[in-house]
Amino acid sequence: MEHVRFGSTGLKVSRLCLGTMTFGLQVDEENSRAILDAASEAGITFLDTADAYPLGAPSHEEKGRTEEILGRWLGNRRDDYVLATKCNAAMSDKPWDRGNSRKHIVEACEASLRRLGTDYIDLYQLHGTDWDTPLEETMRALDDLISAGKVRYVGVSNWPAWLLARSIGVSELNRWSTFASVQPRHSLLYRQIEHELLPLCAYENIAVIPYNPLAGGMLSGKHRRDVPASSDSRFGLNVAGKYYSERYWKDTEFDAVERIRPIAQEAGLPMVTLAVAWQLANRAITSSIIGASRPEQLVDVVAAATTELDPDVLEQLDTVTDHFRLTEPVKWG
Repeated sequence: MEHVRFGSTGLKVSRLCLGTMTFGLQVDEENSRAILDAASEAGITFLDTADAYPLGAPSHEEKGRTEEILGRWLGNRRDDYVLATKCNAAMSDKPWDRGNSRKHIVEACEASLRRLGTDYIDLYQLHGTDWDTPLEETMRALDDLISAGKVRYVGVSNWPAWLLARSIGVSELNRWSTFASVQPRHSLLYRQIEHELLPLCAYENIAVIPYNPLAGGMLSGKHRRDVPASSDSRFGLNVAGKYYSERYWKDTEFDAVERIRPIAQEAGLPMVTLAVAWQLANRAITSSIIGASRPEQLVDVVAAATTELDPDVLEQLDTVTDHFRLTEPVKWG
């Protein structure tokens, strides 16, 4: 497994990152450990989680279970992996137990450290925006965590390009640590970040670690629009299923998948391999966050890390999916 430089930092991360958001709900602990073992054997040393996982946790009390599973699996091998986690989501009914305030960031970090069974986090990310907290307060809190040795690098997830640009100015002005990475949604079926966020990251040398490269499993080609999703897929989950269906279970997405299928066949590749290899072919992408509900599902994904797509294949995929690059209205508040 190739390891590459993490943006402008001196850190090196594996070209694939294992996402763990299904661990503890869709995937039980035994299978979660099997997936982690398989990923490790394939050379994946970059692991991503969040305090609010598992995705679709039915109550606040069940949030954090994924970090606990990951912490037990790591045991005394903590220094063999680059560990990333996040904060921002509501962790209780308390109005201050969410967002990007100093109070929440510091307390959420301490809680993640306990659950993960470690005294430091390699990459600590803000899982979303918080329009009620001044950016200066957020940036200072993160800089203090780095100074305290509890966090090595900081990043963001689900932030618009303009806010990331603003944060760079704030950190430079105050000589605080700046964001080393972004974690946006991106796939052949969701390409909007290619307009502004990816060019900004390339210019500023910020690492990009996109999630959902398979669009929740749509790009595996296994789903059919006239057949209900199976209960063991993300689309079939009680809580997260509605969330993913609103994103991808649409005629436009199914039509695109059917146009991608023959391209994969002609290239002699599984659709999963094709989709992730396409993402990694973008020079702005540092590492793709991939997931699995069974260890054997990693085989085709891992193959993408060493698959170089021909220029004509990339051109065909761009032609088929270019309409997914359309921008959405800017959201504020």
